[in-house]
Amino acid sequence: MMGMGMEGEKVIEKVRQVGERAKKASLSLMNISTGLKNAFLYALAERLEKNEQEIIRANRIDLERAMASGMKKALLDRLELNSKRIKDMVVGLRQIAGLSDPVGEVIEGTKRPNGLLITRVRVPLGVVAIIYEARPNVTIDSIGLGIKSGNALILRGSSSTLNSNLFLVEEARVTLQACGLPEDAVQILDSGTHEEVTALLSLREYVDVVIPRGGGELIKAVVENSRVPVIETGVGNCHVYVDARADLIMAERIVVNAKTQRPSVCNACETLLVHQDIASRFLPQIGKALQEKGVEIRGCPKTRQFLPQVLEATEEDWYTEYLDLILAVRVVRDVEGAIAHINKYGSRHSEAIVTEDYTTARKFLEEVDAAAVYVNASTRFTDGGEFGMGAEIGISTQKLHARGPMGLRELTTSKFIVYGSGQVRE
Repeated sequence: MMGMGMEGEKVIEKVRQVGERAKKASLSLMNISTGLKNAFLYALAERLEKNEQEIIRANRIDLERAMASGMKKALLDRLELNSKRIKDMVVGLRQIAGLSDPVGEVIEGTKRPNGLLITRVRVPLGVVAIIYEARPNVTIDSIGLGIKSGNALILRGSSSTLNSNLFLVEEARVTLQACGLPEDAVQILDSGTHEEVTALLSLREYVDVVIPRGGGELIKAVVENSRVPVIETGVGNCHVYVDARADLIMAERIVVNAKTQRPSVCNACETLLVHQDIASRFLPQIGKALQEKGVEIRGCPKTRQFLPQVLEATEEDWYTEYLDLILAVRVVRDVEGAIAHINKYGSRHSEAIVTEDYTTARKFLEEVDAAAVYVNASTRFTDGGEFGMGAEIGISTQKLHARGPMGLRELTTSKFIVYGSGQVRE
């Protein structure tokens, strides 16, 4: 590349070598036994349990640097590893070990009139590169799902989590080696430069797929610049619609949970839609509950008739993934109005309706275009662990190959296996 200095060339060469080692490791992983993969997962879980305090100390360095740089509270929450989150990571690894191994699963089979027996089976994707921001638990989720599905991983986290990620990856590499598996099945890029990402996105010879996890700018940059196929995990501009026939006590519980239980994640609610017939009753109720939780509300003109103290919402607010204690609120005419709003402004991630009306619920389920659609439940459940996948590699909002939480099966592709007895094509 013209104008590239010596340091940039070194970064590119280093990334190329990482890709070459990952490809070699992926070929070794393709056909290893389920028992060996599970032994690794259990061993890594045990190692994380044993070294909990060391993990927290490594994470504390990242937290202190982030606080010194002025990182917002909600993003600090995503960055933090504590005893509960480490325990969740450990539980996730053990759950993945307990799941059925998708590799080798026969998807379908048929016998042709000419005697050919044709089957389609699941096989690993190969080398999966994951580019992600802030959350170090993604490191362990990715390793667990990647190894169980027979894939080698190249991880590239954000600089804010570098110390945590380096520690966790080293734990995994030591465990791989102890289990007789190639340690290069898990590698991390750590230069923190743009050249590193650019080089990774160009490794078509070695990398089979790239999965970006993070904010809209990161995902857009990867999709627009990658020469490697991308599975797009989406921004979470999620909605809760409270219908005219909603149980308002239930609705309050769901909205408060969806917005405040963990506002910094992609399945948190960002916009509340309220049927006009119950706005006068529900908005003061939910406004009080949300403000007690420290939520800043930005409302449409009708919302502000009932909550005059809230800020005026702009057109941009309807498109925004806040990842913070901020909620946009809009009064809509009916379920058709709610569906139209969601399909225009939503990110196709997770959408919920609160209603006791079966017909209205069915209409919402059928007409809302999203990876996950809920009736009378919080959007916070869109998660690999909550869906019984043990963990997730990301939540895909695209419609090719995978949609919604991506678990083991979504990290495989298929291969046709054809058995003959001397057939030739005429």
